[in-house]
Amino acid sequence: MVVRAPEPEDAPGMARVHVESWQQTYRGLVADAILDDPGFLTRRVAFWEAAISDPRWDTHRSAVATRDDEVIGIALSGPPLGDAGRWERQLYVLYVLAHAHGSGAGALLLDAVTEADVPTMLWVADPNPRAQAFYRKSGFAFDGGRQVEDGLVELRMVRG
Repeated sequence: MVVRAPEPEDAPGMARVHVESWQQTYRGLVADAILDDPGFLTRRVAFWEAAISDPRWDTHRSAVATRDDEVIGIALSGPPLGDAGRWERQLYVLYVLAHAHGSGAGALLLDAVTEADVPTMLWVADPNPRAQAFYRKSGFAFDGGRQVEDGLVELRMVRG
């Protein structure tokens, strides 16, 4: 397995991981119409193409995990939205395909886009016990923050 900065040609694979991870993780928590939207993959490809190459994303860090030339995991962090000053970084995306869970890809991706000594926050779905346990093991703790987006309940976790 290799974790590295993404290249423009990684965008389709990153989008596939993004969409499949949502479908694997959020089925029953997010409306099927969102998860099964025929344009979901196309929009994610456009998102990752911008995140990789558009200068407006220069303050963000992204990473891919690959195994046998297949993108199996993705991560993205950047300046926090709305809570500027409380944290220096926000983890926006960290997904690993189900067949690669337990491979160490998640920890390597997290390390690639954050530093343990930099105050960082993230939103994690509730319920999502696997992700919550991973983040606790990585030094994050719940701080009481809660939001609902597209019907999905998310809890805030912070580190540092």
